[in-house]
Amino acid sequence: MSDAAQFFCFKDGSLQLVTSPPESEVVLSVADSWLADEGRVRNLQAHFSRFGDWVRQITDVCDEQLEPFFDAVREAIPNQGRWFPRIEFHGEATTPNHLFLRLREAPEQLGPITLWTYPDTDPRHNPTVKGPDLSLCLQVRRAAQMHGADEAVFLDERGNLIEGALSSIVWWRGDVLCAPDHQTKWLPSITRQEVFAIAEQMGIRTRTENARPADLVELEIWALSSLQGIRLVRDWIDLGGPVGPAKHLESFQKRLRLQLTAID
Repeated sequence: MSDAAQFFCFKDGSLQLVTSPPESEVVLSVADSWLADEGRVRNLQAHFSRFGDWVRQITDVCDEQLEPFFDAVREAIPNQGRWFPRIEFHGEATTPNHLFLRLREAPEQLGPITLWTYPDTDPRHNPTVKGPDLSLCLQVRRAAQMHGADEAVFLDERGNLIEGALSSIVWWRGDVLCAPDHQTKWLPSITRQEVFAIAEQMGIRTRTENARPADLVELEIWALSSLQGIRLVRDWIDLGGPVGPAKHLESFQKRLRLQLTAID
């Protein structure tokens, strides 16, 4: 494993480099990841809190066990370069150690994105937790790429938008920022929370609603993720019409970048 993709197990109070693959297939029960750019991150504690909440849903791990892991992860993230760390909880690990860090170099910053609607119902088994369906979502994204898109979008049984395979989707109706409602089974996106908080700080109205892809024709649409931040949707295959131009993008991207702070 190269320095760009190191794998660590949290054992005896410290992160220890794993030099050989596990003997059995890894069961990725929980995962969380974020961008670290020159030693700065956005809302790292929010990622730790979300990860901890998910882990406590499936096991009796307590804060006294998680906090030393989080402290070790903070110390392990390099202060130079772009990195995309991922913390993992392996629910069926063959050893008593279940917490891991995968330290990866971040891919380049990407521009506008093309979406493709996944043609079947949402295939995920646990859409509200990142980890169990991560491999499946990567496969679905590859299917989108085969159709000339960058990202796949899941719909519910009524045909309403849920989210992207590895992103959250929001849109603008005039000067109102919109997203799927809170009854939708989507991953609790930290970037979506950040974007909505920015809107509130700017005095911009927000709302949640049920919407089908065709309802978004000629609207400004964004795909959000912790890695890429805000990406403008430039095209949506089979949407039924064009997407709208960027009217609010620059100001939000600037404010999102301002939320980068040094790792504690």
